[in-house]
Amino acid sequence: MADSPSQLIDERIVELGDWRGDTLARVRELIKEADPEVEETWKWRGVPVWEHDGMICTGETYKQVVKLTFAKGASLPDPAGLFNSSLGGNTRRAIDIHEEDDLDEPALKELIRAAVELNTGG
Repeated sequence: MADSPSQLIDERIVELGDWRGDTLARVRELIKEADPEVEETWKWRGVPVWEHDGMICTGETYKQVVKLTFAKGASLPDPAGLFNSSLGGNTRRAIDIHEEDDLDEPALKELIRAAVELNTGG
C-alpha cells in the first residue's frame, strides 16, 4: 500500500535532516494551527501541498531555501510583507525562507487563513 501524503511529508522532513526539515515541519504545524481542516497532499513527484477547497500552498525545499508558494497569493492581503519571491505574476506569490530567517509566524497564519477564506468564498 502506498504511503499517505502525510507520511510522505513526514519522510521528507526526516530525509532532509537539517534546518530545511525543521523549517518545513514548523511551517506545517503553523498551517495546521491556522486551518485545522487542511488536507495534506503530495504532488508533482514530491511536493508537499496543503489544500482546503483548492490549493493553499506548496512547500518546496531547495538547497538554500524552503519555498512556500501560494496558489492565489496575488489575491491575498500581505500587510506583513511576507511574500518575497515570484512577485511578477498575476496569480502566485511565494515566501522564500532561508536558514537565518526569523519567520513571522502570526503573519503566516493570517496569510493561511486568508487563502482558505479566498478558496471557500468566505
